[in-house]
Amino acid sequence: MSTDGKGPRVIVALDYAHGAEALAFAGRLDPVRCRVKVGKELFTVSGPALVERLVSRGFDVFLDLKYHDIPHTVAAACRSAAALGVWMINVHASGGRVMMQAAREALAGVQRPPKLIAVTVLTSLGAEDLREIGHSEEPPALVERLARLAAASGMDGVVCSAQEAPRLRQACGPAFCLVTPGIRLAGAAHDDQKRIVTPQAAMANGADYLVVGRPITRAADPLAVLDRINAEIGCG
Repeated sequence: MSTDGKGPRVIVALDYAHGAEALAFAGRLDPVRCRVKVGKELFTVSGPALVERLVSRGFDVFLDLKYHDIPHTVAAACRSAAALGVWMINVHASGGRVMMQAAREALAGVQRPPKLIAVTVLTSLGAEDLREIGHSEEPPALVERLARLAAASGMDGVVCSAQEAPRLRQACGPAFCLVTPGIRLAGAAHDDQKRIVTPQAAMANGADYLVVGRPITRAADPLAVLDRINAEIGCG
């Protein structure tokens, strides 16, 4: 396992349709025991104000907007995201080297720049899905190729399936940050994720951070589930 930073390893995905719901649920969490993720739906509905409120409550926020556009636009978006005080932001590695380098350069003057990571292959995509959109490579090979490109372009790490983490740890080194969604407790439903693993297996595979949504947000006692996961990965 890489040790690229201190603090909670679990990132709780606040996948809610309304800001009030997200803030109410965040009130049931502890920023000492987890970080939180704000994605496209929630950000579209509630905007920067919600992110700022979470930051003001002491949460490290992963702003998961997966920027993918021309280099100038992505650079400007990353600069604006950093101004919100977020802990982590991401771009699509498939946007290419120049785009990723522009994102990195945009954060060069920020006093406390967020971690900048790249998305490789969405965990909802399997081999057949990739072939349908023109990729002949199997998911692990495509993930590694995009991760190597991200590393060469100055990214701090990538989002990937924990199933690919050992391969990427070997390819990109111990300091490269691996953020893994698709985490499910043993016996839990897979939902729309195709490449999933348990928390303990993900960390054993080399993951640095685990993105966990429904197993925590749908739990009757979210903190109990969070504590169970932290205990399982040795962070309790």
